[in-house]
Amino acid sequence: MNKFLVRLCALGAAALCLVAGTARAATDAPAPAAPAASAVSVSDMAPGAAAAAAGLKQDAVCTRCHDESETRPILSIYQTRHGVRADSRTPSCQSCHGGSDKHVAGGKGDGSASRPAPDIVFKTRTTVNPASDATAQTGACLTCHKGGLRLHWDGSQHQSRDVPCASCHSVHVKHDPVLDKTSQPEVCYTCHKTQRAQTHRFSTHPIDAGKMSCSDCHNPHGTTGPKLLTKNSVNDTCYTCHAEKRGPFLWEHQPVQDDCTNCHTPHGSTNPTLLKARVPWLCQECHSGDHGAQINSGANLQNGNVTTTMGTAPLGSAGARIQVGGRACLNCHILVHGSNHPAGTKFQR
Repeated sequence: MNKFLVRLCALGAAALCLVAGTARAATDAPAPAAPAASAVSVSDMAPGAAAAAAGLKQDAVCTRCHDESETRPILSIYQTRHGVRADSRTPSCQSCHGGSDKHVAGGKGDGSASRPAPDIVFKTRTTVNPASDATAQTGACLTCHKGGLRLHWDGSQHQSRDVPCASCHSVHVKHDPVLDKTSQPEVCYTCHKTQRAQTHRFSTHPIDAGKMSCSDCHNPHGTTGPKLLTKNSVNDTCYTCHAEKRGPFLWEHQPVQDDCTNCHTPHGSTNPTLLKARVPWLCQECHSGDHGAQINSGANLQNGNVTTTMGTAPLGSAGARIQVGGRACLNCHILVHGSNHPAGTKFQR
């Protein structure tokens, strides 16, 4: 047994010496020479690095003039997704503005100092720097941004009214205001000023509070529904948040099932719960035959019959005016959106 242990220890020591010698030889061996930096060409780079280098080389044609001295932000595009050179899909300046050879070359060739505009100029039209037409501007964007939420752009209200993408989007800034929930409404209000005023009424959706934005209900790039709504109908759009109003109900209120905007105005109202008119006048737009009370009418002349919701009746048998007696319809008819109670045909329970 002792002889076996002695032999085992001897073999272990020999193995350790062999490993140590190998490691020392590897350490003493000269390291392979690194290739000189000048010897690395674009073709030797990885595909992603090569694409990044080629993109920066293209951009340099523009950024040698359009640098940090520009009054409008130009170089900040490299802080956006459009400037991520590690992504092979990242466009160059020419991808959006076109080759713009005449613009790069300089003047018109007639001795004048003026420089022709790039092939595609974004934003609104000005006399100093005329913008391209909306079709050319949008076409440059749709080269990459097609499908998805922009599937129904062709034929949409914004497209048919020649609203280019750059009217709403700011590409060169670090944070595009229209993509931020808190600043997006101000971009929309540039054109939709009536909606701006409505949101400042006391009953409104929490847009100014930053809890929702216009794009929660509308898709500005086009939809299959009305008013650029995100869903196919007004009700389906409202049910996105107000699911408890969807039903189905045992007793359905037909105006509710037809269109929420029969009673509500979505952007803001001077009446509670975004109602288009105060109760009972809102209810009386449809319900003029209830309770047998008289209504305000020009037929109610002195010493004559009075007009009621059930016809005409002598003054002595007339009840109180419906505008007074029924001024709180919702005190009794509390389930105006629909009822599941077997006795809820009048939406009272």
